[in-house]
Amino acid sequence: MVRLDFGDVLLRRMQEKDIDAVKALIKEGCEGTENRLILYLLTRPLAVLMLAILSSILRCVLHSFILALVVPVFIFIIYLKLTIPRSVGILGSSRPYWDYVGSSYHVDTEPDLPNPHAGRAKLEKTRRRKKPKEKEKDKTNEREQVDEDELKERAKVAGEVWVADSDGEIMGCVARDGWCRDCVCRICRLVVQSWYRREGLGRLLVQGLESRTKQSGIRRVYAHVPFPSKVGEAFFRRLGYRLQGETAGTTGEEGEDYEEPKKGWLGFPLTKVFVKDL
Repeated sequence: MVRLDFGDVLLRRMQEKDIDAVKALIKEGCEGTENRLILYLLTRPLAVLMLAILSSILRCVLHSFILALVVPVFIFIIYLKLTIPRSVGILGSSRPYWDYVGSSYHVDTEPDLPNPHAGRAKLEKTRRRKKPKEKEKDKTNEREQVDEDELKERAKVAGEVWVADSDGEIMGCVARDGWCRDCVCRICRLVVQSWYRREGLGRLLVQGLESRTKQSGIRRVYAHVPFPSKVGEAFFRRLGYRLQGETAGTTGEEGEDYEEPKKGWLGFPLTKVFVKDL
């Protein structure tokens, strides 16, 4: 664990050069979550019943108790590995795959998220960027001329990825889905690099994104937490989120404002939905 100086942390939009680092970060965060989710699905009563029935059938065919027991479970695990959203996708998103290029389109002029730990002078300081070489500039202009219209359309629905940057190192990220309706938005992935966990960086990312969305007129935020994740649930509860439907009679939590959790095999939920009114 490394002690962080939050005054040196810059909360900015993901740029195209950050895509590989963000993918690696999300993949790292998905590893344990995916295994826990598979174990959870394997132990559901309906899944156990179906596996038992299939094992009984295979036992008559294979004439081997061990093979009849192992083969269905092995096939089931392979199926889940292929169908559960992986590092290229984000649980809770309205799409199975995340459009990283669309998310990073023309973000250089986007203002950073507020960081209360940074000094006023640092907040007002303009980040200096190296001037690209002439050849690189020509290639960039050529790419923009060819793909400009397509990228604009992709950027409208791609969503936003915000990263915590310290001296060029991507320490964490939070993603906001491109889906949005009537003052409501969705947080669908929060990942912090293992070296910087339990230091408050996740809280800083979420609160910064909440502040930005509130300024844009958003009044309710949904957060999808991978199921089961006791750490994730406790984290969002500490930030003032509540489990959807936990408080009976809450205004706007029924009907059109109900957020459907991400579901997988046989309708089993892959996420729990937490909600917070800003």
